[in-house]
Amino acid sequence: MENTELPIGDIVTSWAKERPDALLASFVSIAPDGGFEDEALTWGMLERNAMALAGWLQSIGIGKGDPVAIMLQNHPEFIEMMVATAFLGAVYVPIDPRSTGDKLVYMLEFTACKALILGDYAAQLVLDVEPRLGALKNVLLVGTLPQLPETRQSWIQYDAALAGAVPLAAPEKIAQGDPLFMMFTSGTTGNPKAVVRSHASHLRDYKLLLGLGIDPSYRLYTGLPLCHVNAQYILNIAMRRGQHMVFSRKFTKTRMLDICRAYDCQTFSLLGGMTPEFFSNPPRVDDKGNPVKLVISSGMPAALWDAYRERYGVQITELYGSTEGGGVLINHHSEGPIGSVGRPPKGIVAEILDDSDNPVPDGTQGHICFRYEDRGPDPVEYLHNEKASAEKVSGGWFRSGDIASRDADGWYWFHHRVGGGVRRNGEFVNTYLVESVLSKHPGVADVFAYGVATPETVAGEKTLVAALVLEPGAETEKIAEWARSELQKNEVPAIWQVLDEIPKTISEKPIERLCIDLLKDSGLVDVAR
Repeated sequence: MENTELPIGDIVTSWAKERPDALLASFVSIAPDGGFEDEALTWGMLERNAMALAGWLQSIGIGKGDPVAIMLQNHPEFIEMMVATAFLGAVYVPIDPRSTGDKLVYMLEFTACKALILGDYAAQLVLDVEPRLGALKNVLLVGTLPQLPETRQSWIQYDAALAGAVPLAAPEKIAQGDPLFMMFTSGTTGNPKAVVRSHASHLRDYKLLLGLGIDPSYRLYTGLPLCHVNAQYILNIAMRRGQHMVFSRKFTKTRMLDICRAYDCQTFSLLGGMTPEFFSNPPRVDDKGNPVKLVISSGMPAALWDAYRERYGVQITELYGSTEGGGVLINHHSEGPIGSVGRPPKGIVAEILDDSDNPVPDGTQGHICFRYEDRGPDPVEYLHNEKASAEKVSGGWFRSGDIASRDADGWYWFHHRVGGGVRRNGEFVNTYLVESVLSKHPGVADVFAYGVATPETVAGEKTLVAALVLEPGAETEKIAEWARSELQKNEVPAIWQVLDEIPKTISEKPIERLCIDLLKDSGLVDVAR
């Protein structure tokens, strides 16, 4: 059955009717003995549980347009809540289950979430800020209810809620322009923005993502969290095409390939820092002995493309996109040059513009912007932020906020975020290249390159820092000496910061401001703030 054009709730209903016992998703966790445990979600289970959950939400006053937060690792209940809100016409709001304090209060209060589905491992994080939460009135807990204070809001255990719920009589009629979910941007430089995404934009994402080259016969795997747009992209494909998808409960660099072997997965996804992190696993004689055919990467360091293909026997497809949608670039099966983020798929126009919105010559850095071939960009809505919404799609272009270039053959090359580049001695340093080279050293377990202003730097420039997590016995001095033979002089870090762990978002994106805080607190460097 062709379900791809339907709103997400209708897709579930259609597949549940046609193939109720077929698996949509398996959720894998690592058992104490090192084996795998999993939870299965069939289409029939998904429809039944989502209809019961929608009935429960309706009974507590949740209706069309109301936001419901999801603060879970990768569980079946995550997808069940997604579909329940779609049945109601409500809006799901994924939140990193590690969120704490002011940031957690901000996200829940800013979106005015009336209900929250929460993993028991994150319960204390919510209890710690509960007195500051005004809009949130109901918490649905997956797992064991903690001992709650008398002043608690209304908390109920998930299975108990479903057992006592009267299922929704019938799903709401949904228009493609209705909101489906809100996704927060990473917020690495301040409070994150909440991007409102519609059913129509969800469908547009799917059509653009067909350019990834994922065969309909593939079983899909991701260790990325469902609160990140990349995992939502892959789930979008799986749900619309009826493909079986496998999730890790949490990202695991050491067992990811074992999971793909055990569950016969033909593709997996990697983002940014996950790529060198996964590759840093000690080589095994059976690295090529896996069913994976395709790695979908966002931010694959150029130095690792051939290494991945040789070591694991896989194809690489590079994907460039954003939480807001607006446009993508795809280097399908490495058809383009290694390191290129790709070309726009059919129907999308990409352009590199200067500060005055004029196209720049090939090879020149500028702002990467998108529109459709037959029209301008689709509107972007940031919740309660009309100014930022208008600026994101102005002058007939969707403005990515990234600096890139295009070569003479039409391939695009990412350089850095606007305001996030490291300018040194009058030239921009490609921090991704620095990371990819340093990650090849056997003493480096993880690396993040970034820039800081110090008293020695001139205005507009930064000092290059390499934040390193070292393998046991590794010495920074020897790594620095090796780096001088592998990198150009301008690319060799001036500051070597050794950390037990690089602070990262849930999608393994390093958080620069926290690295700077740690550098300042170390007292080794005078960091300008």
